[in-house]
Amino acid sequence: MMPKERYIKLKQYLSEENPVFLEVIEKYQTLDKVAYRLGLLSPEETYTSAISWWPMISVLGTFSAGKSTFVNDYVGKVIQQTGNQAIDDKFTVMCYGHNHEPVTLPGLALDADPRFPFYNISDEVNKVDPGEGSRVNLYLQLKTVNSEKLKGKILIDSPGFDADSQRDAILRITSHIVEMSDLVLIFFDARHPEPGAMRDTLEHLVASTIAHKDANKVLYILNQIDTTAKEDNLEDVIGSWQRALAQEGLVSGNFFGIYNEDAAISVEDDALLKRLKGKRDSDHARILERMDNVGIERAYRIIKALVDRAKEMQEKQIPLLRERLQQIRRYVWWSNGVVLLLLFLIAGLLQWQFDLFTSTVPAAVAGGIGAVVFFMLHVKAGRFFAAREAAQWRDAQPEMARAIMHNISWWRLLLGFGSGWNSGAVTQLERLVAQGREAIQKLNDQFVTPAGTSHNVSKVT
Repeated sequence: MMPKERYIKLKQYLSEENPVFLEVIEKYQTLDKVAYRLGLLSPEETYTSAISWWPMISVLGTFSAGKSTFVNDYVGKVIQQTGNQAIDDKFTVMCYGHNHEPVTLPGLALDADPRFPFYNISDEVNKVDPGEGSRVNLYLQLKTVNSEKLKGKILIDSPGFDADSQRDAILRITSHIVEMSDLVLIFFDARHPEPGAMRDTLEHLVASTIAHKDANKVLYILNQIDTTAKEDNLEDVIGSWQRALAQEGLVSGNFFGIYNEDAAISVEDDALLKRLKGKRDSDHARILERMDNVGIERAYRIIKALVDRAKEMQEKQIPLLRERLQQIRRYVWWSNGVVLLLLFLIAGLLQWQFDLFTSTVPAAVAGGIGAVVFFMLHVKAGRFFAAREAAQWRDAQPEMARAIMHNISWWRLLLGFGSGWNSGAVTQLERLVAQGREAIQKLNDQFVTPAGTSHNVSKVT
């Protein structure tokens, strides 16, 4: 789907939800246009595809950590199979459906539908695991569920995670889910109090999320803490997991301990039961509150993503691009100097040996030939140095590599990339940042009234 078609679809889907979103989509269109002009985006790309426009909650974690039981309890229906062993090896994307019984659709339904945050995920899978993109049905499935809890939300239940045995395709989809989600719940199993044995899994699930620019959206959940009643060591188990997480860099964050009351073990000690239940009820309520408010958080996150992207382009990408292009220009001028010196030496040698430019070839013609040769070599040098520079960025920042090649032209290499280069883009980005802040204020007006006045507002769901 081309960006223009995506804009139209988004406006249709969001027109009845909140008028602020329609304004924000238009701002994303402007941001895309700036990126097209700079070469940071190709014409078939759009920044609107880098975020989820529907509130999205993902549940990740290790095998037998109780993820599926938690999901079933949340939606009020037995949708996912549960057990102590790996039951399902697919990511299950759940959304609201009118059918009384859940309907399961293949992964292709997600890969081909731009309304979901897995649109064209097969292409991403192919990048890390060539050929696996055509087998997207092995990794993803869609379930529609008639549950009020899922109205206006997307909920994802992941297969049990074991970093030692995961294929690149699973790791890529996991990273994609973390990036796109508004809320990420990462489950660990309190029945395995030795997290050191899961070092690789912790590293991938934890280290990859704490580096995220919006780490507050990740909740770390130690599930089935009722099992600690056998040894009455709840604090020791929680401390063990927190130390393991700290070793991966999580020195602070959202850490919770819960269990499922229907599946809990019997606890005879009333005081111990009260302590466990108090911890469970408090943390469970906080988790559900975050899940219920995910629509509100999503609204702010969409606008924040716009502002952050505009600021990144303005403060980092444009200055870096200008710096690299100026460096390429310096290389080209050094090569031009060498070429001019060689041309003069060759001309001098021909003149000395054959008196060429005064007898058989007019000086004006010789000068013209020399200018054409110089121009051709100038262009080739520009392309050569640009390609060499772009190659250094292709893996780390492919958009920078694309922008370098996009901005190379013979006249820019001659005239330079001064302070006025793309000043119009900088101005537009400054305006987008200001407009993004205004959009946040409009969202604030829907939820808060500092003056105490009453007014009708539309609700962000």
